[in-house]
Amino acid sequence: MQIIATGIIIVLLITAGVLSVRLWCYRTQMRHMLDELYFLENNDTNSLLTSRIAVGSTQAVILAVNHLLTRYRENERRLLRENKIYRESITSISHDIRTPLTSAKGYLQMLQRQNVSEEKKAQFLSTVERRLDHLNNMLNQLFEYARIEAGELALEPEELNVGNLFAETISLFYNDFVQKGFVPEIDIAKKPCKIYADRNALVRIMENLIRNALVHGTGGFWFSVRVTEQQALIGVSNLTDSIESYELDSIFDRFYTTDHSRSCRTTGLGLAIVKQFAQQMGGSVQATLEEGRFTVQVMLPLLQ
Repeated sequence: MQIIATGIIIVLLITAGVLSVRLWCYRTQMRHMLDELYFLENNDTNSLLTSRIAVGSTQAVILAVNHLLTRYRENERRLLRENKIYRESITSISHDIRTPLTSAKGYLQMLQRQNVSEEKKAQFLSTVERRLDHLNNMLNQLFEYARIEAGELALEPEELNVGNLFAETISLFYNDFVQKGFVPEIDIAKKPCKIYADRNALVRIMENLIRNALVHGTGGFWFSVRVTEQQALIGVSNLTDSIESYELDSIFDRFYTTDHSRSCRTTGLGLAIVKQFAQQMGGSVQATLEEGRFTVQVMLPLLQ
């Protein structure tokens, strides 16, 4: 009996010893983790939590915390990038708005001179009108994009023939291409291409694609509508010397423009609006650049 009691005491002592060691390990590990957390809280560093003694579930806790830290830092870097782009965009847009206003003001001041001929006055008034029209278009585009992002533009889908609507829209810009000395090539599928979409949004997509080609294209204008089993493909292609391959990932970002000198006075919202409307109607967009030929393709689901 005494031997059994002694054995039990020994087992209890060993168990107590093991538990004491394990408790010490836990406390050491927790102190180490708390010290590192305080350090991370008070210092700008990319360090992660480390383990001093691998015990129990502390490794799983460390992995989970490190995952949260990594995701938090990625979000922080993304926000910093977006804020930088936003500040730069606001500066650029402010410049783009101020430029036509300053120009219009200058022409109005020249109109007030007494020695200005009637012919010159007519020219100055025409220039002022163009500057104000350009400013109005920019402000409308900014307002439209803000409403799209805020979800304030309610789409009203209806059955539409993409080929017919694209042909009508292109015809509105025919003189613009002629003035540039080009006749665009048009390739619209003869097969009916019907989709369920908002007419105004689809026309805006087409107009923005065509305007983008007019502003940045140097020739070789090509417009197409093709049909696959499930999608309508609207394509706009042109030669260009104002875009590089590395810019394709940013081409649909808001306020992004390949005209870094801002000489074309664009808001950088045209293709961003194309992407927003396409996605709201269940479609997608993509851009490619091959041997100086820039192509944007909008893919929309066919009416089933």
